[in-house]
Amino acid sequence: MAKVSIGVNMEFVRHDDKPFEWGVEKAAELGYEYVEPMVHLGRELLSEAGYFHSVSMFDDPLRIRRACEKAGVKVSALSGHCPLCKPEVSTEYLKQAIRFAAEIGTSIVNTDEGPKPEWTTEEEDHVLMRYVLKEAAAVAEPRKILIGLEPHQQYSKTPDGLDRIYHLVDSPAIGINFDTGNSYLAGQDPYAWLERVKDRLVHVHAKDISIQQSEAERGKVTGTPVGCACGDGVIDWERVIAICRSVDREEIVLSVECGTIEQAARSIEHLRPLAG
Repeated sequence: MAKVSIGVNMEFVRHDDKPFEWGVEKAAELGYEYVEPMVHLGRELLSEAGYFHSVSMFDDPLRIRRACEKAGVKVSALSGHCPLCKPEVSTEYLKQAIRFAAEIGTSIVNTDEGPKPEWTTEEEDHVLMRYVLKEAAAVAEPRKILIGLEPHQQYSKTPDGLDRIYHLVDSPAIGINFDTGNSYLAGQDPYAWLERVKDRLVHVHAKDISIQQSEAERGKVTGTPVGCACGDGVIDWERVIAICRSVDREEIVLSVECGTIEQAARSIEHLRPLAG
């Protein structure tokens, strides 16, 4: 039986124009035990100027570790989303994210297949994804890093589609980062799907969907960047947590994905009593 812990994806401070360290302190202030940082390659203006929470993988990875240790929080996973269908983008990015995670001291890097090239066929896309995942798994396995595949794009919007990506490479490094909101918006039953993947589950994106967004988008999209506050939408969190507790792992972190600090505050107020 797994312990269920509560974390927050750093997207909750996206619109506050503050640096990573500020966001970590805010997460700790709200009572979160874990954070999920987002990383990027190269340099970009907003992060360099301290106006955005993403951390460059050109920086010292100990920057993340020190900020979290200072605030008294841990890293549940790295948000390493990259288009697996585009190996010229994702191969080196994902490999570097894995090495970065190992230095930070977290064991999970989350990703998805991303937008596909306009000119490739479905079969070609799966060959390209297999190439990227094979290269990434070779870096992840000796470092004991898990790659969490998320339902988020054109092929992973169904249970069969996500399973097909998962089975492209036979590696103990590959698991599932289940997103409650994306699965719901794709028109699926998120609880049945979570039960289906629970033996491969490594991490959860705790994303709730408002009734308004559900009515406007369910069955029309494959995901959404962030949801509403957990408890304000359509997801049954008591049911989600019960399934997560039944997983044969030491711990599963619910990483809240919402768009504002106020939503993050309401989310942890709702989830913490349920997680016990």
